Amino acid sequence: MEHGLLIVERAPQGYAVLTLNRPEAMNALSRRLREELAAQIEALEADPAVRVLILTGAGKAFCAGLDLKELGAGGEGSAAFAVQVRDPVRALERFSGPVIGAINGAAITGGFELALACDVLLASSEARFADTHARVGVMPGWGLSQRLSRAIGVYRAKELSLTGNFLSARQACEWGLVNRVVEPAQLLEQARALALDMLSVIPQMLVDYKKLIDDGFAAAFADGMQLEAERARQANAAVDAGDIERRRADIVERGQSQKSK
Repeated sequence: MEHGLLIVERAPQGYAVLTLNRPEAMNALSRRLREELAAQIEALEADPAVRVLILTGAGKAFCAGLDLKELGAGGEGSAAFAVQVRDPVRALERFSGPVIGAINGAAITGGFELALACDVLLASSEARFADTHARVGVMPGWGLSQRLSRAIGVYRAKELSLTGNFLSARQACEWGLVNRVVEPAQLLEQARALALDMLSVIPQMLVDYKKLIDDGFAAAFADGMQLEAERARQANAAVDAGDIERRRADIVERGQSQKSK
């Protein structure tokens, strides 16, 4: 289904694919696209049939960031007004299930921030990442200054952000920014396969475990350990031993199946 500047696909297995659809503008985030993206993510969060989200871009770029032509025109397209519209990054943060970023091409500045807001990143070999905030004279407002250093280390983050240099997909993988690099033709196929793997776990665990990881990561280590202990006590008290044994048998069977491939 095409909805404005987005292509929305709801797969019957329980995941959805959101494709930024301004290939002629490297999927730059115009005011309208930001509004539509946030609205669609919120709609998918409200749909119980959608438990995993895949975010990607049409054409050769993932996302070139905010639409600089629109910002330069002033008025509702100005940089000051840009922070007042619906926020797609916050919408991604509020999506309770996993978000897989299928980074098909350049992810620049605001596009880099979109990528960093995902839970797992798969990158095409043609993907590149750059933080050009310091080059265009705008401070990041979607978390890049904090997320990037936590993902790759503060020294590497400073190198990228204080130069505006591009990072290749291969280097991003070596630095731990992306989970793996695949050939362009296989990117969505692998993202869909990963979504199905995630959908094979216990549905509520998909939400609760993601939240535990995120909440703990945002806290000091000791606080995160305490948080895990508290939630484990609450959740595990309701677990039936018989269910665990049955699920363990399924896990062994699944492991043998994967080993044979």
